[in-house]
Amino acid sequence: MAFVSISEIRNGMAFRHNNDLYSVISFQQVKQARAAGFYRVKMRSLNSGKIIENSFNSSVKIDEVRVENRIYQFSYVNGDSLVFMNTDTWEELQVPMDSVPSHEFLVEGDNCGVLFNTADEAVLSVEIPAQIEREISYTEPGMKGDTATNTLKPAQVVGIKGPVDIRVPLFINIGDKIKIDTDAREYMGRVKS
Repeated sequence: MAFVSISEIRNGMAFRHNNDLYSVISFQQVKQARAAGFYRVKMRSLNSGKIIENSFNSSVKIDEVRVENRIYQFSYVNGDSLVFMNTDTWEELQVPMDSVPSHEFLVEGDNCGVLFNTADEAVLSVEIPAQIEREISYTEPGMKGDTATNTLKPAQVVGIKGPVDIRVPLFINIGDKIKIDTDAREYMGRVKS
């Protein structure tokens, strides 16, 4: 255990709090005129992905956890698990499918960030890329001159379990390559070839 003063907090730092592991998203030091200051911390649970805010007295010591992000390549689905491979060592890693947000967008060969607790090499989280490029596998045909970007229509792209639904502008057609924000599950733009 590596206890450090709350004043050493920084974005991205991982620490143990209330029997859970958290990663710091942002923090703010609040100074008060006649009282001890405190730190307001926005943090994400590395186990559940839930984002919470908490205040810590400036005299608090936190249990810092050393973490390391490694790039693994998505290989295949094995039952209810996703299998990732370290491309340097060929080591395979199985992670429960429901613990990976937006996993339905994955296709074989996608690189993902896997966060490890370096003390025991436990997997803390898997993050797929925030932006991906996919080809439209199905949508209603666009009409010539339909360039309105505010009006959206249903479309599908290929994912690990089959088609993934997304909404795209009217001018997008089958075969067009688009950029998708995986967190918001939204169309970002067309990929120029």
